[in-house]
Amino acid sequence: MTEFLFRDDAYLRSAEARVVAVTPEGGIVLDRTIFYATSGGQPGDSGKIVRADGSTIEIATAIHPDGDKTEIVHAPAEGATLPEIGESVTLDLDWDRRYRLMRMHTALHLLSVVFPFPVTGGQIGEDKGRLDFDMPEVPEDIAALEAELNAMVRADHAVSTEWITDAEMEAKADLIKTMKVKPPMGQGRVRLVRIGDVDLQPCGGTHVARTSEIGPLSIGKIEKKGKINRRVSLLFA
Repeated sequence: MTEFLFRDDAYLRSAEARVVAVTPEGGIVLDRTIFYATSGGQPGDSGKIVRADGSTIEIATAIHPDGDKTEIVHAPAEGATLPEIGESVTLDLDWDRRYRLMRMHTALHLLSVVFPFPVTGGQIGEDKGRLDFDMPEVPEDIAALEAELNAMVRADHAVSTEWITDAEMEAKADLIKTMKVKPPMGQGRVRLVRIGDVDLQPCGGTHVARTSEIGPLSIGKIEKKGKINRRVSLLFA
């Protein structure tokens, strides 16, 4: 089981780790990591692993192997030299990219507040994100919703995490906004992300510490993707 350092501190840019395995496909497994693995619509982190001799291994992304959410595999760039099992290394995150993803992920949580409909899908990007909603009709005053969204950003709400048991999650199913993606259960506890007094939902992603870090937002295109499914795009203004 990999220790997910980003769960306790999403602002860690560097950390020491030890190589515990190399997969047949050439993926690198560490005892601890600051790299978030692709899941929940958020892309895996990129960066590099620095070896003791100073040489570097570029990491293109990070993934959960075969859906195992307790382990993370670091996928090196093509042609990279692989480390030895037991080797001590330093992890160096592509921080600029990660921080933009953190800002957008937190922004999408706020988008789910101003659009209070069941979420059917989503994707987080560095400059643009989107949520799909089970929304029969598009609200008339989008400008007012955008203003409400940016007011929550400017309000500088604290963003925090807390944990509840699987049983508590089952009893609080109304916290789950996503229709198709359920929170990871079966490990005994589920992580919740709270944004001030405006939002609380299960989420394993990385987020900023305060909403003011997000910056101004703009609601983009709203596309029809089904009989009652609407895709709402969100951009950094």
